[in-house]
Amino acid sequence: MGSELLDALVALETEKGISREVLIEAIEAALVTAYKRNFNQAQNVRVDLNLDKGTMLVFSRKDVVDEVTDDRLEISLEDAQMINPVFEIGDIVEQEVTPSNFGRIAAQTAKQVVTQRVREAERGKIYEEYVEREDDIVNGVVERLDARNIYVGIGKIEAVLPVNEQIPGEAYNPHDRINVYITKVERTTRGPQVVVSRTHPGLLRRLFEKEVPEIFEGLVEIKSIAREAGDRSKISVYTETEEIDPVGSCVGTKGGRVQTIVNELNGEKIDIVEWSEDPIVFVANALSPSKVLDVQVNEEEKSTTVVVPDYQLSLAIGKRGQNARLAAKLTGWKIDIKSETDARELGIYPSETSAYVQEQFSQEDVTVDLYQDDEE
Repeated sequence: MGSELLDALVALETEKGISREVLIEAIEAALVTAYKRNFNQAQNVRVDLNLDKGTMLVFSRKDVVDEVTDDRLEISLEDAQMINPVFEIGDIVEQEVTPSNFGRIAAQTAKQVVTQRVREAERGKIYEEYVEREDDIVNGVVERLDARNIYVGIGKIEAVLPVNEQIPGEAYNPHDRINVYITKVERTTRGPQVVVSRTHPGLLRRLFEKEVPEIFEGLVEIKSIAREAGDRSKISVYTETEEIDPVGSCVGTKGGRVQTIVNELNGEKIDIVEWSEDPIVFVANALSPSKVLDVQVNEEEKSTTVVVPDYQLSLAIGKRGQNARLAAKLTGWKIDIKSETDARELGIYPSETSAYVQEQFSQEDVTVDLYQDDEE
């Protein structure tokens, strides 16, 4: 058995990367437990596993004491010196106590330990592989469904897509291929567990990185994302390269790039706007597709009052306030929208910034208006 086990351990070290010494230590510890359980022994023992010689020996270990209170754990100085005169108080005496039929138990135990360690090593490798892919996008296959979760095969493991990470209204069927975003990788008693999402803003970011070479190469930067999965998202982009149109790069020729992402997300609408460090410009951009007449900024409260044409008020606010809500999330500024008529009655329009806003947006529309159906 020794040579067979040695060959097996060498193979495991080569193929699985499990140290032979670590396996031997684990087997020896398991053999101690097996010895005590199978032979009803309570003494302190040590197992010596010598694979080169093909031997497995059990040794009892007893402390040398003046007065013995438990002969399973202790030995008197007199008896110890009968074994070897050099023993002194406090030494440990080892004597072989290997049972005649211990080989069969040892072989079975060693097999169990090796199997367990191989399983643990494989789980560890899978964990390390996927923990490095947290916050990344993967393409998987829907394998099965239950009342709450979708289980997606993503290579060596089955990831969990919880109900709260599923896009509302999206249907999933076995064998469907879908892109998912890895949000969490955990060690569990059953092995590594990978949790994925279809609603996370990171999924939108990774999809743009896949479809837009300028983003992947770092020429265009995604500054912020606001998303209500399955319905509408806003994304702000920026570039320091004057020759590149950041919004146009994301949209693509005839809208081809962004349309690919819209199709992947089953029709989720995406507004792409240009980021600006000037909150007046950024907030006005973020309220796309509505037109903006004025943006008044309160730096202390990090809030803005935005004036829009009367006929654009419902468009600026959006269905159930969605456009304004997403714009606020995208910019990080509170946004209070007023119609032109109301703003004039309140005496807040025109203001000092009105001319500046008109100058910024009179030449061209700096946002991309892909959808025209937002008015209530």
